[in-house]
Amino acid sequence: MPKSKVRKKSVYTPPQGVLPSAAARSAAAAPSPRWYAPVMVALMVIGLVWIVVYYVAGDRIPFMVSLGAWNFAVGFGAMVAGLIMSMRWR
Repeated sequence: MPKSKVRKKSVYTPPQGVLPSAAARSAAAAPSPRWYAPVMVALMVIGLVWIVVYYVAGDRIPFMVSLGAWNFAVGFGAMVAGLIMSMRWR
């Protein structure tokens, strides 16, 4: 049986102005500042510790008693802020 012809596709080149400039690419890939990672991890740990302390000794700490169920919002809010920071970390 004869072999079929292989058809070559032309190489795609995008039109001018579609790709971002080199300056825009370098600005987008800039590394995070040195303080970014410690703050990110600290927020996640503080949120976790807040919720654990609320469960263990929340009835003995006056300001936690006054917050009531809002303690969960404080703890999870700190953890979510750290998680959002982790998505922006380079």
